[in-house]
Amino acid sequence: MHDHFRRFAAYNAWANARLYDAATALKDTERKKDVKAYFRSLHGTLNHLLVADRIWLYRLTGEGEAPARLDTILYENFGDLRAAREAEDQRLMTYVTGLDSADFATVIRYGNTRGEAKELPLGVILAHLFNHQTHHRGQASHILRQLGVTEPPSLDLLYFALPAA
Repeated sequence: MHDHFRRFAAYNAWANARLYDAATALKDTERKKDVKAYFRSLHGTLNHLLVADRIWLYRLTGEGEAPARLDTILYENFGDLRAAREAEDQRLMTYVTGLDSADFATVIRYGNTRGEAKELPLGVILAHLFNHQTHHRGQASHILRQLGVTEPPSLDLLYFALPAA
């Protein structure tokens, strides 16, 4: 499990970097345009991903911040958002690397954003965290296409895993 989650943490950082690279082709007004996505815009979706990771890493480590709302806009400035995303990806990779095999079965008790008490094994939480990222990156990729990026980057895990040609 440890190798599996280390791979996912590295893949997560790789995919986020590719997504942010593609988003730099857009004007700020385009990134913030309401396209009727769940978090309204590309900017809102990217902020949501950062919010969710911060909430989960706070629950797992007790460190950092845990925004109260899933639609919080942490950063209005795209450059600041990207820098925060890169730092959070590094924080997540460091956290996962520091785990040992027994940790994945540890039951984590936490309160969700509605204040309800929950508990899940760490392995399930990490699987959710990385799956959640993939889900919303797919939405972001679709938003990029809606905004005129004709070839959003491929974010498939296979492209990350295959050796460079």
